[in-house]
Amino acid sequence: MQEQGNWVHSVEMAEPSFGDNTADADRLRRALAPWGEGPPLLLDLDLIRRLPDLFRKSGYGASCCLFRDRQVQVVTGVKGLEEEGGWLGLAVDLGTTRYVLALIHLESGRELARLSRDNPQVELGTDILSRIHYVGDSRERLRTIQRLVLEDLREASGELCREAGERPERIANVALSGNTAMTHFFLGLPPKWIIREPYIPALNFPDLVSATELGLDFAPQARVMCFPGVGSYFGGDVLAGIISSGMNESEEISILVDVGTNAEVVLGCRDWLIACAGAAGPALEEGMSDIGRQAGPGIIDRVRFDEEARDFRVGTIDDGPPAGICGSGVIDLAAQLFRNGLLDFRGKFDPEVMPERFKTIDGIVHFVLVSGRDSATGEDLLLGQPEIDSLIRSKAAMFTILETITSSVGLNMEDISRFYVAGTFGSYIDPESAIAIGMLPDLPLERYIPLGNSSLAGSVRVLQSPEALQEVYAVTRKVTYLELNVNQEFMNRFSAAKFLPHTDRSRFPSQTN
Repeated sequence: MQEQGNWVHSVEMAEPSFGDNTADADRLRRALAPWGEGPPLLLDLDLIRRLPDLFRKSGYGASCCLFRDRQVQVVTGVKGLEEEGGWLGLAVDLGTTRYVLALIHLESGRELARLSRDNPQVELGTDILSRIHYVGDSRERLRTIQRLVLEDLREASGELCREAGERPERIANVALSGNTAMTHFFLGLPPKWIIREPYIPALNFPDLVSATELGLDFAPQARVMCFPGVGSYFGGDVLAGIISSGMNESEEISILVDVGTNAEVVLGCRDWLIACAGAAGPALEEGMSDIGRQAGPGIIDRVRFDEEARDFRVGTIDDGPPAGICGSGVIDLAAQLFRNGLLDFRGKFDPEVMPERFKTIDGIVHFVLVSGRDSATGEDLLLGQPEIDSLIRSKAAMFTILETITSSVGLNMEDISRFYVAGTFGSYIDPESAIAIGMLPDLPLERYIPLGNSSLAGSVRVLQSPEALQEVYAVTRKVTYLELNVNQEFMNRFSAAKFLPHTDRSRFPSQTN
């Protein structure tokens, strides 16, 4: 017997005889015994029906794919050694606005292709809250919102396989990470109580689910593993981020921040982890202003002030003409406005410094970021005082979350050795700008490490290594969740953080003039 890969194993079994009349299914169990330690090994009845003919055609040699959770280990695929094609895994980051797929060759662990698509559930609600309200108590609406993403996922996985020259029938293992609500939608679980006190999800630890039961056209015995969550606002996507960062294996104290609708924060090391979540992301999302957009081509992601020309310069993703601005661009802009006196310490515009860059519309002061003659839309790209006010609240919430979680275990910000920033936010944000407005702590810049799509990376790791899956379940036992909704200390600190960069300037020594 020879090990072929992480989840895939080649077995060569002795053919039956009068001296060895072991049944075909039991013969397979015996051959897989070296990898079957731990949870019981499950063979689907449909698979057992196929074994007699398969084994006799293959001479009792087989390529077997396994998958497991806390409760059971499942044989997710069996084929003759002579059959062409290997077993595949599908990693899924199921985001609220977009989702990303990666096709993994399970024998080698190589990523074969990657695909990103808009989440079709957006048509029923742009955010999690509106989708949960849409579902309400209706089972039919729950089936509708589930079907939208499953049908699109089936189409997307087919497209991904065609790009890689593979077939969906070879997908045996699926690892999916998403926030708690997205996981509920995917599995067709009622989400109503996630947003109602005391915020209880239907489950935190999903068992392996049959892909066929979900209507996914993969291998007949394929299973879907959904990353577990710790609570209503701390889902599997953050757990996947912990695994991909490696902070759970480090002796040094690290912090992980993932910003979306909420900001999820994890602090700790290999011995302990503490987590919390809070509403720090809305001002950084697509709907935060008329020009707010998701990061993409032509979207402003960086802003600088040209001292010599006394003018603002913008940079866009893929260098296209500016059509809007994403969260990292807003943070950059606020930092440049503040540093150059166009924004005071309260976060209020001061138009007298550069009056030509401001317009008052319906009594509201707006900053002209890009004139209509230079924008992709032909119209001025404006950011109003209400959007800046929203950013101030978000940055105050972010800093307060960080300060509260570190102080809860008797630490200071300076005790953090690595500061991981996940997701699209982490890919584009300039830590120096975030520090300038008091959103992130004033730490040496080399401590800030962007992770990119850590949710997808965690799912990929699980498909590449059974040991990584054991890490997932070990981390869930290690995490302590801090509830901020009832934390009075959080509210007291929040008020002090609603200034640029903070009421206590000593916390930001690098920003002191």
